[in-house]
Amino acid sequence: MRGDLEWGSIPGLVRSAAERYGGTEAVVEGRTRISYAELGARVERAAAACVANGVRVGDRVAVWAPNTLDWIVSALGAVSAGAVLVPLNTRFKGTEAAYVLESSRAKLLFVTGTFLGTSYVASLRRAAGQGSGGAGPLAGLPHLEQVVVLSDDAPQDFRTWKDFLASGDGVGAERVRAREAELSGDSRSDIVYTSGTTGRPKGAVITHAQTLRAYEVWSDLAGLRQGDRYLIVNPFFHTFGYKAGVLACLMRGATMIPQPVFNVDTALANIASERISVLSLI
Repeated sequence: MRGDLEWGSIPGLVRSAAERYGGTEAVVEGRTRISYAELGARVERAAAACVANGVRVGDRVAVWAPNTLDWIVSALGAVSAGAVLVPLNTRFKGTEAAYVLESSRAKLLFVTGTFLGTSYVASLRRAAGQGSGGAGPLAGLPHLEQVVVLSDDAPQDFRTWKDFLASGDGVGAERVRAREAELSGDSRSDIVYTSGTTGRPKGAVITHAQTLRAYEVWSDLAGLRQGDRYLIVNPFFHTFGYKAGVLACLMRGATMIPQPVFNVDTALANIASERISVLSLI
């Protein structure tokens, strides 16, 4: 069956995977191992927090972080709340990230603390800390209402991941699932920005139906199946890493092993220790 007809939307895919592959290992990150049922619960909790913090259907929510479990949960949580995902390139400087956040009018940002020796929080504050101001923590980005740091520590006016998740504990599952009912195949699912090699990056708007239909076909062509163990090195901010990686695994019940940066020794160690059967290095 066509992916868009089978699942309807990406939240529908997440819920289906949690029910169909509940006991199957979904994500392995270091010593952390969670099942599809656990992943579904984490995504629903993140979605509840988004709802509690005023995210509405069609609002843009950005993620600026490397390939991690927290990226998967925050991104899918935002989409499950009806938001349009805006993935940010982890090689962006603060000014480049600020441009995409302003262009997309992102309302909420999930950001890693430090990656590759760079404090993303500090670089963003330098780039967007000055301006006419708005309700949020960065005066230069008036549309951005909240910044959530995907760690246990956050500077003043930013929020920790733990605090953000806890803020949604009073939102019932029925309210989260009602958001799924508001979506259709034609609803926007994400805005992926071009690299900007010849000018400013431009946002390509993609729908739930386009995503589900294309990557259900891709999963068939790739022969991805339940029981596969997929080392995902391609960055999640790129269409391939997110959709031919995370979403394809949800479609087939394969196990995701995200790797934040390509390193030959790390990849070989993961291949051996995790019995990797699928590897993409495009």
